[in-house]
Amino acid sequence: MTTSENARKRKWLWRWRNNPLRRRDDIVEAWIVLAVWAVVAVGGTVSGLMTAHAALDVFAHQRADRQTVRAVLLDDVRRATVARGGSTDRRMTSVSWMTPEGATRTGRTLVDNGLKAGAHVPVWQDGQGRLTAAPPTTEEATIESGSLGIAAAASFAGLAFGTGAVVRWRLERRRIDQWGLEWELVGPQWGHKTG
Repeated sequence: MTTSENARKRKWLWRWRNNPLRRRDDIVEAWIVLAVWAVVAVGGTVSGLMTAHAALDVFAHQRADRQTVRAVLLDDVRRATVARGGSTDRRMTSVSWMTPEGATRTGRTLVDNGLKAGAHVPVWQDGQGRLTAAPPTTEEATIESGSLGIAAAASFAGLAFGTGAVVRWRLERRRIDQWGLEWELVGPQWGHKTG
């Protein structure tokens, strides 16, 4: 180990070494920092993994529950006019479809522009026969659950760091108050001349 690395290590671990200037609050602060990092490492990992697994389960349930059916357009879908900001390729319109139990339902969904009434379009329905969005593909579910897991881990880490920062700030305030009390005792003695 080089001299600069050794000096950096000593500087970083100064609260843990025996030192006549080390106060009780320095030891408490060192334990707080260690505890915060341990909570972030373990808790952040656990919360991120749990969130990602829960999201994967929800997406798998959506893929199992939702199915595509053919619906019939009830109205013509006019082509969109180009407006400020561009045009859209899909428009909201009324459709009719059959539920898994054989009942006919109507609802509104997005379909491609330029279709005529009576045209067949694919729509997604849930297990109760309600219109719903298409479930995410396996790849989309993996990416989204990973993103949710990272967000959960980051949120947990932020909460732990914030809590640690508040505790350290309170400790610092207490230290400053103690220094003020000590200075009130020692300060007046400095005004005296020594013989």
